[in-house]
Amino acid sequence: MKRAIPKIQYITQDHSKLSHSDQARLAFEQGMEAVQIRMKDSCSNDILKEATLALQYAGQFDRTLIINDSIEIAKEIGAHAVHLGLNDTSIDEARQILGDDIIIGGTANTFEDILLQKSRGADYVGLGPYRHTTTKKNLSPIVGVDGYKEIIKQMNEKKIHIPIIAVGGILLDEIEMLSKEGLYGVAISGALLKILNNQTHE
Repeated sequence: MKRAIPKIQYITQDHSKLSHSDQARLAFEQGMEAVQIRMKDSCSNDILKEATLALQYAGQFDRTLIINDSIEIAKEIGAHAVHLGLNDTSIDEARQILGDDIIIGGTANTFEDILLQKSRGADYVGLGPYRHTTTKKNLSPIVGVDGYKEIIKQMNEKKIHIPIIAVGGILLDEIEMLSKEGLYGVAISGALLKILNNQTHE
């Protein structure tokens, strides 16, 4: 059975002292609805190990685990969701492999990207980046608040309905403001990681 799409998710990143599964556990302890395991520069075995541990933590807290990019690992461990970039396996292909009970999200930078990902069967769209962020290489053009407003306006005019998740350099105190712009939810990374990192040193 497909879960509800989380409104707030934490995206893991490489860290010298906190593994991706450690970050997942700490994020769930902080009340995050979902964690996305994002290990762009890691081999499949390392991703599988961290994702498997993270899924155990998700089970303990009854939260949602999202796997970035790897539909094979998402299928192998039975993850709740997978997130795919515009240049990854297309969402309709992934759906054939993963079935209907898994959430599949897609990346977008423009209104046209949203239309494309929706046509491919995305359950939600991660739209960004909100501002410049160092957690992602080859960054797309900045969207910003005005960009979100304009895209949400276009969606309303065209009667396009799909949950939009803001992503990219979002601070914790900006979540409420962004939610008022018609966005479904947000994904955060660096802002929460600083808190998680500090907790491990207390």
